[in-house]
Amino acid sequence: MSSTATIGLSSYAFFWQLSEKVSKPLSIHQALERTAALGVDLFQICDYVPLESMSAAELADVKATADSLGIALEVGTKGIRPEHLRKFLGIAGILGSPLLRTMFNSPGHTPSTEEATAIFREVLPEFEAAGVKIALETYEQVPTSRVLDVIRSVGNPNLGICSDPANTVAALELPREVIDAVAPYVLNMHIKDFAFSRKEGWVGFTYSGAPLGEGLLDYDYMAGKLQPKERNINQIVEHWLPWQDSEDETIRLENQWTQQSLDFLRSK
Repeated sequence: MSSTATIGLSSYAFFWQLSEKVSKPLSIHQALERTAALGVDLFQICDYVPLESMSAAELADVKATADSLGIALEVGTKGIRPEHLRKFLGIAGILGSPLLRTMFNSPGHTPSTEEATAIFREVLPEFEAAGVKIALETYEQVPTSRVLDVIRSVGNPNLGICSDPANTVAALELPREVIDAVAPYVLNMHIKDFAFSRKEGWVGFTYSGAPLGEGLLDYDYMAGKLQPKERNINQIVEHWLPWQDSEDETIRLENQWTQQSLDFLRSK
């Protein structure tokens, strides 16, 4: 990690603009240029599917673009199959990422606590040798207590948590309780706000994103517990922005949310 905590952008901050849903999707190189234009020097390429099929030369080109813009890179994926983790260790090596964010489950693989523990014991020496830490994200598919059981069983400081209390609400885990539980193990933070809104007709709710500072995320409580500045934990901006009525409006709002998130975090 860098010597001081950094505010970064995730590819999720450009979720719609990187997607095939828009008429002219951004390339990852263009997303890096946008990031630099916003005065941000950290970019997390997270769950960006094309990354897996890039050649070593294409990955080196991404690194060269990032270097030319003064941007450090982090990498995120899903799943913990040993061969998948090793593939992403190679990707992290080319991109110069000191961290791999991942999640327990992937299609066809939902490891038990015991299997997950065994996998991390097997692969962590290779990650440690390469100077790459693994951060497991808190999310609704796996109870936070089980993720922490694995981290404690493995007992290696190179395995920790990517904190995202927004995700766990769907499993009826309260954000504050999750923050309290994971605090000693956090290596990376995803920053996105969230809110419930009544559906039309008052039948049920939609749980979705909100502009940072306007939803249910108690950022000050989270920062007080996790102490990102004191502990050199990078804060990565993401959004849960629903598609709007048009492409233009969706892109406009995505960019507005990103600017608001950066303004909010820089003011703290």
